[in-house]
Amino acid sequence: MRNTKSFSSKRFKRIGVLTIASVYILILVGGIVRSTGSGMGCPDWPKCFGSWVPPTSLSQLPPDYLEVYKEQRIQKNERVGKVLEGMGFTKVAKEIFAHPSQYIETEFNATKTWIEYVNRLVGVVIGLLIFLTVLYSFPFFKSDPKIFWGALASFLLVCFQGWLGSLVVSTNLLPEMVTLHMALALVLVAFLIYIVVRVDRQNWYGLIAKSSGTVYLLVGGALFLTFVQVIIGTQVRENVDLVAYELGNLHRETWIEKLGTSFYLHRSLSILLVLLNIALYAAVKKLGNLQMLIMAKLTLAVIAVEVLLGIVLSYFGLPAFAQPLHLLFGTVLFGLQFLLLISYSYAHRPHQPTPELVA
Repeated sequence: MRNTKSFSSKRFKRIGVLTIASVYILILVGGIVRSTGSGMGCPDWPKCFGSWVPPTSLSQLPPDYLEVYKEQRIQKNERVGKVLEGMGFTKVAKEIFAHPSQYIETEFNATKTWIEYVNRLVGVVIGLLIFLTVLYSFPFFKSDPKIFWGALASFLLVCFQGWLGSLVVSTNLLPEMVTLHMALALVLVAFLIYIVVRVDRQNWYGLIAKSSGTVYLLVGGALFLTFVQVIIGTQVRENVDLVAYELGNLHRETWIEKLGTSFYLHRSLSILLVLLNIALYAAVKKLGNLQMLIMAKLTLAVIAVEVLLGIVLSYFGLPAFAQPLHLLFGTVLFGLQFLLLISYSYAHRPHQPTPELVA
């Protein structure tokens, strides 16, 4: 039975870590999609220009493809809007109907089409990996049901994200949809980290003699603020898209000054985030646990990179290469902080008997 548990735990942990890494790859690819303006590279979903393999040249499309796919999106939005109205979300439905972006069609660009297509392929891979995560969680169904239900919740969330991704496309990157898409990606990361740490929690028990409310307060505050910063950053990115569209992608050096209050709020909160994480590092250092100290050091290193990227974005005309990296490291910071929170929650607990797996 012990060998069975060891094999099941290691197998589950391996697939869980691989899935988390894949989610971060998807976030990076998604950032590249946004920074290159490839979000509408495929005007339909799940296919791309009506095919599972997208076209490589304009000659492969009908002459009226712009109108065809615009009409398809409008019809889909009308169906979704009616469903939302029926559920009581009248305001959201009206915003979908009224938003002018759904009536704008993007002309075919082979490079942008394939960038978006790769983004979708990575999403499919993640779906398969999380499906395996659910399968590998079955041995824990009776011994530790939280692992199974956490894996199942992750799978359902990925399915919902796929459906939401179709709405992001059909609404032509409606800002509210993009923001919700990003927020749920962070929730997915949290679910996956939780179940991966939980399956290995026996190794954490008893590492800290006494819990500290200060550590909980600091890591909780830092985690919440990072979540808020990623969401505000997503909104800033949406404003960048609007400014770029209005200026015809010209005069890049003037975009920052046109971004409005969300940019300045994002920049101001970053100072508070740095201070919170420095205080968190100091509190973790007092615990005397090397593993958690390494996590705290990594959070500071990631923040240093984030600050550097923020400076590059602010003072060098929002270079495209820095935008997806800034998003990626922001989500990595969230993941590290959540990992520290979950690990700490187990580390100050006394050793507990290991529940037996059902063969």
